[in-house]
Amino acid sequence: MTREMRRKRQALSAEECEQVLRQGNHGVLALHGDDGYPYAVPLNYVYADGRIYFHSARQGHKLDAIARDGKASFCVVANDDLVPSEFTTYFKSVIAFGRMRVVDDGSERMASLTALTERLAPSEPAASMQAEVDRCALRDIVVMLALDPERITGKQAKELV
Repeated sequence: MTREMRRKRQALSAEECEQVLRQGNHGVLALHGDDGYPYAVPLNYVYADGRIYFHSARQGHKLDAIARDGKASFCVVANDDLVPSEFTTYFKSVIAFGRMRVVDDGSERMASLTALTERLAPSEPAASMQAEVDRCALRDIVVMLALDPERITGKQAKELV
C-alpha cells in the first residue's frame, strides 16, 4: 500500500482525488476473497465525511471477506475517453486503500444511508428519499459498510497533465 507512483507527473492532487470520489457513481471494491483469490465487485457508493460508504445485503461474499480481512482498495474511474488514433485512452482514476467495517453506530448508519440515497436519486423528492431510508432502516434489510481510507492516490493520462 505504500508503493510510490512511478509516473509522479501524472499524479492527481488530494483535492482532485476528492473531487473524483465526490462526483463518481460507482467503482470497484477489491477484497481478500475465498481461497486467497481477490474478490472485486462493482458497487454504488457515496463519499462523505472522508469515508466511502456502500450498502450491502445482510450476508454474502462481501461481508464474509470483510470479516476475514478488512483490508481493501476501491477504484473509481472518472473518465476514460478512447482515443483510437493514439491507441490509448485519456483517463483519470482514483484508488483508495484502507480498512472496511460494518457501520454499527446508529446515527452514522442513518447518515450514510441518507447520503447514499441522495447520491443515487438526487432528483427524487425529499419525502420519497426519506421513506426509502426509513423502510431500509426499520426493516433492517440493508447493512452499511464504510471504507476508512488510509491512503488515496489518483492518476491521469499524461495527455491531461
